[in-house]
Amino acid sequence: MPSRRPRTAWIAAFLLSAAVSTFIEAPAQAVSGQPANDSFAFTAKLDIGGERACSGALVSPQWLVTSASCFAENPAQNTKVPAGAPKLKTTAVIGRADLSRETGTVADVTELVPRDDRDVVMAKLAKPVTGVAPASVSLNAPIEGQDVWVSGYGRTKTEWIPDRLHYAKFTMGAVKPTTIDLTAKSEGAAICQGDTGGPAFRDIGGRYELVGVNSRSRQGGCLGTDEKETRTGAVDTRVDDLAGWIQTVAARDTLRGRNWADAQHVVPGYFTGGSPGGSRHMDLFVVWKNGSASLFQGADNSDPKYPFSAEHKIAGSGWLTAVSVAGGNFTGSGADGLVVRWRSGEVTWFSHVDQNGFSKEEQLRPANDTWVKYAKLMTVGKFTDNAQRDDLLVVWVDGSISLFTDLGANGLKREVQLQKAKVGGTYIEQISSGDFTGKATSDLLVRWINGSASIFPGVTTAGGFTNEIRFREEKSSWRNTLSITGGAFSANARPNDVLVRWSDGNVSLYPAVDAAGTHGEVDLLK
Repeated sequence: MPSRRPRTAWIAAFLLSAAVSTFIEAPAQAVSGQPANDSFAFTAKLDIGGERACSGALVSPQWLVTSASCFAENPAQNTKVPAGAPKLKTTAVIGRADLSRETGTVADVTELVPRDDRDVVMAKLAKPVTGVAPASVSLNAPIEGQDVWVSGYGRTKTEWIPDRLHYAKFTMGAVKPTTIDLTAKSEGAAICQGDTGGPAFRDIGGRYELVGVNSRSRQGGCLGTDEKETRTGAVDTRVDDLAGWIQTVAARDTLRGRNWADAQHVVPGYFTGGSPGGSRHMDLFVVWKNGSASLFQGADNSDPKYPFSAEHKIAGSGWLTAVSVAGGNFTGSGADGLVVRWRSGEVTWFSHVDQNGFSKEEQLRPANDTWVKYAKLMTVGKFTDNAQRDDLLVVWVDGSISLFTDLGANGLKREVQLQKAKVGGTYIEQISSGDFTGKATSDLLVRWINGSASIFPGVTTAGGFTNEIRFREEKSSWRNTLSITGGAFSANARPNDVLVRWSDGNVSLYPAVDAAGTHGEVDLLK
């Protein structure tokens, strides 16, 4: 890290002495030593009622993790803090290593969600933070003797109220069930007043893994500390074993606050970095009625009630004329992309889509093509045996069904007819693909116009549609669905789940749908 200069002293919210921990309520701000650059932009500065200052870490676009003692009435006696709005008006600054600049995000803290078993609290921001990558919470336990970086806005050796974010390297000592001992590795480094709640993290090739938050420190060398105090040891609160809890808290409001009846297209895919077999589940790309779009990032917990960890909003209204949208792997590797049918009849695709934007758009069919009148529904899946890339399945208004194989290599040039036209046209109302039966190729999920629903296992170019599995009968509640979406949302495992969007705006998840049907419904908006 040659571009950074290590700092020499740090601040913790309360002083750890041999006999007692004493909270210092002075207006502590930054850390002593050398300033950090924007690489540690996920570090937050907290102003608590103008009376206290702490640090924290951004762990999702709208949530920080920090120390509960920052908000406690008397941390020297008790670090417990009630859930709900903070007692004192609290403002967070994120993404501003130099506090004299106008960069980053300033947001009020509206809610606290504490833990009862340790000095840590989740803090919800009034608005999501953009332009700053949240720190990942480590899934691996701390290792004694391993080095970590610590960052914060606490007091320094010479400055009472610094205006810069600072950092230093520490070595982890004894690892206890809820805490980690830290020893300063950089000469003169210490965790000082104002650094409480700041992150301790591993730097793994530029990817930062949070292992703890600052809790207590000896504060040797910090401005305002007894000159006889030379000890710089500190204690951090562990968060590695809280990864699931942190993600659950951060994800609980991800789908709320939206009228899901306004969603025009709901598209599954591994857009933001997850992959089949990995810990992160599928994402959801959503186009709204106003033409804007969102990417809901797949979670990596095992709780089906919280399948997504964050919403990445995509600005603009360019999706107003999208008629059909499907997602899949068109390159054989990397993130999934999108294929789009527009109102003009033009069909285009983006080979790669993630929270940072879209790849160059390529045309598959020109405007005023026959697709404008005759294509009704489409979905993407691996319908070709041993395929490395996905195929596109299209249901036409006359009841015929086509498969365009190996879309990434051939575009829409290789069409295989799976079903001929039917008298009266198609009775298929909604479709999606997924892995529900464990076949070598994707299954087709169908919701019929009469409210029934079926799975067609292992659809292939050779076999077409055989062995229909009907798991919802006529006039079932599924006649009220606005969309059905198959995907790995609650776990990266077979069988897949089905996400259902209802006409009243609610959203449900049916985990692990298989040949025996659905096995319970999870309401995602309660």
